[in-house]
Amino acid sequence: MAAVPQLQRQFIEYTTSLYNEGYLDDQFTQLQKLQDESNPDFVVEVVSLFFEDSEKLLNNLATALQQNIVDYKQVDSHVHQFKGSSSSIGAQRVTSVCVLFRNCCEEKNLDGFKNKDAGLGS
Repeated sequence: MAAVPQLQRQFIEYTTSLYNEGYLDDQFTQLQKLQDESNPDFVVEVVSLFFEDSEKLLNNLATALQQNIVDYKQVDSHVHQFKGSSSSIGAQRVTSVCVLFRNCCEEKNLDGFKNKDAGLGS
């Protein structure tokens, strides 16, 4: 059982690095506090649902952005949903990029969506 304490330490170190690098915020801590013995997989389940929903939202967003005439209200709706779900699990960097993308919607700036470095720099 010596491996369990080592895995716990590695998990704490990894999670701490995600906070320090700005990937996670205090909302993730709040999510962890909701997990208890009666629901030991709560965080895993919530984060898994986030990834499933994210895949759908990103596919919808990509499709909307590839149209000949981009419907920025529709794009903004997808980005707004993605921002809300990422914020709810504490995915701070994803939320920050969504804010930038929503600004691109306001400005109808298609090139802003294509800028791979938008808000993702370390």
